[in-house]
Amino acid sequence: MIVEMKSENLKDINTPNQPFAIIGKIIPTFIDGVWSFSECLYEQTYEKSYPYDDGQWESYINNPDKVIFLYYDNNVCVGQVRLRKNWNSYAFIEDIAVSKSHRKVGVGTQLINKSIEWAKENNLHGIMLETQDNNLTACRFYSKLGFQIGAVDTMLYANFNNADEKAIFWYLKF
Repeated sequence: MIVEMKSENLKDINTPNQPFAIIGKIIPTFIDGVWSFSECLYEQTYEKSYPYDDGQWESYINNPDKVIFLYYDNNVCVGQVRLRKNWNSYAFIEDIAVSKSHRKVGVGTQLINKSIEWAKENNLHGIMLETQDNNLTACRFYSKLGFQIGAVDTMLYANFNNADEKAIFWYLKF
C-alpha cells in the first residue's frame, strides 16, 4: 500500500534506507546528441549505504510543491520516494529507497509509477533524478523503466570521499 506521508508517518522516514550492492558501473557515452552506456562489472563487489537524511520532513506534509510517498507491507514501511516540483517543469526525485527484503519484487516500480501519477496531476512534463555511475543496479532499473540519460556531471562529488563517482542525471519525459 502506498500512502502520502502525514505527521503520523514521520517516524517511518529513513526506515527503508538500507545498504545496497555495488556490482559495477555504467560508462556513459554521448555520440551525435544521443546518450548511451555500457557496463563494467567489478570483480570485487561491496555494499554502500547512505547516511540517514535529517530533513525538515514536516515541510512535505500538505505541500503542493513536494511530497513523500511511503510503501507499506503489513504495516511496515519498506519503501519511500521523496519528490518535488523542479524549476524545469519536471518532478525531481530527491530520493527513492526500498528495504533489502523487498527489492526486485516491484516496490520500486510502484513508487516510480506513483511519482509519475503525482507529476502528471501537477502538470509536469516528466521526472528526473540523479544517481551515481557505480550504482549499476539503480541505473539498470531506471533504464528498464524508460528513463534516459540527460547529463553526466564529473564534478558533483569532487569534494568528497567518493570523488571518482560521476553523477548521472536520468529523465523520463511524458
